[in-house]
Amino acid sequence: MPSVAVKLYSVFFKFLLKHRLQNLVQNPLDESKNKNSFGVTSRQEESVAAVNPSFTDGVATKDIHIDPLTSLSVRIFLPESCLVSPDGDFRSQSRARVKITTQRSDPESATIDPNQAPLRRNSYGSSVAGNVAAQADDNRRNSYGCSADDLNLKPESGAYRGYAPSIGNCRKLPVMLQFHGGGFVSGSSDSVANDFFCRRIAKLCDMIVLAVGYRLAPENRYPAAFEDGLKVLHWLAKQANLAECSKSLGSARRGGAEMRKSDVQRHIADAFGASMVEPWLAAHGDPSRCVLLGVSCGANIADYVARKAVESGRLLDPVKLVAQVLMYPFFIGSVPTHSEIRLANSYFYDKAMCILAWKLFLPEDDFNLDHPAANPLIPGRGPPLKLMPPTLTVIAEHDWMRDRAIAYSEELRKVNVDAPVLEYKDAVHEFATLDMLLKTPQAQACAEDIAIWVKKYISLRGHEFSY
Repeated sequence: MPSVAVKLYSVFFKFLLKHRLQNLVQNPLDESKNKNSFGVTSRQEESVAAVNPSFTDGVATKDIHIDPLTSLSVRIFLPESCLVSPDGDFRSQSRARVKITTQRSDPESATIDPNQAPLRRNSYGSSVAGNVAAQADDNRRNSYGCSADDLNLKPESGAYRGYAPSIGNCRKLPVMLQFHGGGFVSGSSDSVANDFFCRRIAKLCDMIVLAVGYRLAPENRYPAAFEDGLKVLHWLAKQANLAECSKSLGSARRGGAEMRKSDVQRHIADAFGASMVEPWLAAHGDPSRCVLLGVSCGANIADYVARKAVESGRLLDPVKLVAQVLMYPFFIGSVPTHSEIRLANSYFYDKAMCILAWKLFLPEDDFNLDHPAANPLIPGRGPPLKLMPPTLTVIAEHDWMRDRAIAYSEELRKVNVDAPVLEYKDAVHEFATLDMLLKTPQAQACAEDIAIWVKKYISLRGHEFSY
């Protein structure tokens, strides 16, 4: 059984969640004002983790708003292992970069070496070597893929000083799209809990994690969140193609001289509209090894995105979906399962509150617990299951949604899809992602188990790990 502390926190958590859901129900939105709503991706009560574009704790992060018409955004988690070049002799240069980045905590004690200027990363604030940095403007690059001149980020006005990939040979890492939980009405990609979880996954899996900040209900009901998930997958494909174009133009010569990197990226922006090459993904992302991971309701989004990716086929090239992870998926149906009856009043998320969340998410004129977004077992839901990618399902013993998740995995295994189920004893819904439970041994073990399974499909050396 869960500990006494977990039980007490569950009571407090349920009280707050019920209060928030009731407020959303009792204060209906003006549909005329929100018909074309920009949307929201987080709630005011959510604790947000600040981005850190340097590797002070082993993972660099940054936020990107990818859709000008909505609030859709992503937070990129780049593990420090990307600094190790495939050539191996890049380690010393990587350590030098990390050392330069960490010196920002004591700028007055830093010594200025003109020979090191091209490796410096400027931060927002006054520079201790303004004249040296100004001379190195052509060599300095920032996270937006253009020069400091383009963004008017001069040292005297404050300049970006996060990680900027080198032009040379960079290590390529697989890419994971992560969808947070929260019953479609709460949670965010930049919350403290989600930030901690994504950092852990990025380190253990040794891959780039894109945490998707999709639009929340009831401001944006179904299918907004699902469409946002698919939009990020298409954005990833577009970024890969833009990076290839940038690489091709970078090898061209103008008047016998090599084109500047910033000139190349301006050409890309002019040719494809407002999109710019995202330098972290361009330098280190390998979209041919793409994994989806969904937490709770995020698992429903991940499964939808996987189905649409299967239907799209080669239209998503060079993105290739190799696996997906569904962590205690938010499945439900009109005919209750054994666990839905026995555990209806389980910890943290009981069935009554989850049905209320579904009412806030699904269109009012189309509310049905057998909706394709809610029940994965209804017929005619999409492409044949045999075409689905390998799917790992994580469930908890004290979670009323567990039986339907198990049934979905069984259907996948019937058509020879690799679909194992990991069940954790004495665990509750969101045991590996909830803020209070993130640092428990069980949460750490779950993340490690996920990493072991995922590495079967992202490894370049074959299936090294298996259950």
